[in-house]
Amino acid sequence: MRPRDKVPQVRPLARRALLRAGLSAVSVPWFIPGHALGKAAVPAPSERVTVAVLGVGGRGRAHLEAFVHESQVVAVADPQADRRRAAQTRVDAHYAQAHGQGSYRGCAAYNDFRDVLARDDVDAVSICTPDHWHAVQAIAAAKRGKDVLCEKPLSVTLAEGRAVCEAMHRYGRVFQHGTQRRSERAFAFACELVRNGRIGRLHTVRVSSEPSHANPNDPPAPVPEGFDYDLWLGPAPWAPYSPRRCVTPWWYFIADYTIGFVAGQGVHFTDIAQWGLGTDDTGPVEIEGRGEFPSDGLCDTAIGWHVEMTFANGVKLVYDDDRAFPMGVIFEGTEGKVHALCSGVSAEPKELMSTTFAPGEVRLQRPRLHIADFIHSVKTREATAAPVEAAHRATSLCHLAHIAMLTGRKLRWNPQAEQFLDDPEANRLLSRAMRVPWHL
Repeated sequence: MRPRDKVPQVRPLARRALLRAGLSAVSVPWFIPGHALGKAAVPAPSERVTVAVLGVGGRGRAHLEAFVHESQVVAVADPQADRRRAAQTRVDAHYAQAHGQGSYRGCAAYNDFRDVLARDDVDAVSICTPDHWHAVQAIAAAKRGKDVLCEKPLSVTLAEGRAVCEAMHRYGRVFQHGTQRRSERAFAFACELVRNGRIGRLHTVRVSSEPSHANPNDPPAPVPEGFDYDLWLGPAPWAPYSPRRCVTPWWYFIADYTIGFVAGQGVHFTDIAQWGLGTDDTGPVEIEGRGEFPSDGLCDTAIGWHVEMTFANGVKLVYDDDRAFPMGVIFEGTEGKVHALCSGVSAEPKELMSTTFAPGEVRLQRPRLHIADFIHSVKTREATAAPVEAAHRATSLCHLAHIAMLTGRKLRWNPQAEQFLDDPEANRLLSRAMRVPWHL
């Protein structure tokens, strides 16, 4: 972040930490009234966790739709004026209807996220900006005493992810990653089958993700009125503005802002793979793979890949694009398989789907959905469904796959030191420079 930022003392939640209201998350169109969701007694604004949403495009708008019911949204930030004004208007209209103007002070709209972090009345932030902003904003929020929900993937480099972990621990902040399948019962059940040995000895995990897409060069154009393009670029290298550069899905496929859908989509499934493996605090020891990249055009991240990773216990993780099988994870053991795909969860033999677990066996299912889980943890200081170390390790698998594609050779990895063994070139790919004056 820029030098003008000053770190205040971390502020405890005080009375908000004592709240124990029942929670339920929603992901619905703008906005469903609370009474339609069965919320007969909605806490007054003064008794709710205060949240700011950074980035109110597609994912940010989805977050707002849940947060207005689970918390008190007091601010939004976005470098595109029309987006932030629309979000502000929607939030104000929702609370005016739910509580009346007398009990609600209004939602503020900012161009610069640092103005949000400077507010002492913000308990938590939801980071829904492009990937190249995630680490900078998460660390800045932690330093300002805010809890953090951060969209996936956690980082654009492995070193950034480790820095976010250190910041959350140093400042004692609650963190939730946007890998929401950890809050879905079907995926939790799939991992429970694996973790409790129902498919025998696990030997192979297969992961599949939609790849990036190529796109022709987009000619430069004037920056639209009301768009702070320099702030949108932030720590990324300067590039001339063009219409597709800053819109979904195209920025996902540009290496200056992300490593493509190998992480943007794939981290959902490397995360479930790690969960089923029980390796949320570690990673593989060998990685080897190949990738296909566009030869020209605006987009330059992988449009196809095949990567194999080996863990210390001998389990092999095979990561392919979705030409291998539809997006998701397949766990293969000596006595069966579990398919945890976007289309649903199934098992071989089929009888595994009626499994019940005995007391003392591994149970992973959560009692609430993802954003509600975050708000609950802000109040109670309990661990979230997708804590920061798990977020980092799942994202790290994507970074390791990407580096294996770039180097084209077998790599040996130390998951404790988070360094490649005897490979300075590969280690240089663990971090990248940021545009002045931005830094972690």
